[in-house]
Amino acid sequence: MSKLKLDLHDIYNKGQQIDNALEEIIKEAVDKKIKLVEIIPGKGSGQLKKKVIRFLQLPSIKNQYHRLEKDAKNFGRIFVHFKF
Repeated sequence: MSKLKLDLHDIYNKGQQIDNALEEIIKEAVDKKIKLVEIIPGKGSGQLKKKVIRFLQLPSIKNQYHRLEKDAKNFGRIFVHFKF
């Protein structure tokens, strides 16, 4: 199964770049019909993870994917599942 991976470590403090990166990876997953996107906000204080989840809850984004999964074993990972 193919998946996309987005590591946000390098841009953790650049709000607009984070939104752009998230938007691009969601669009790419939809365009290429990829069923799983792994987003890595990292562990840190949890602020970036909250920002990512807030972004993914936006109605315009939320209607593009099937479900959201927080990695139970690794706090610094979020999986976005798509259904095609």
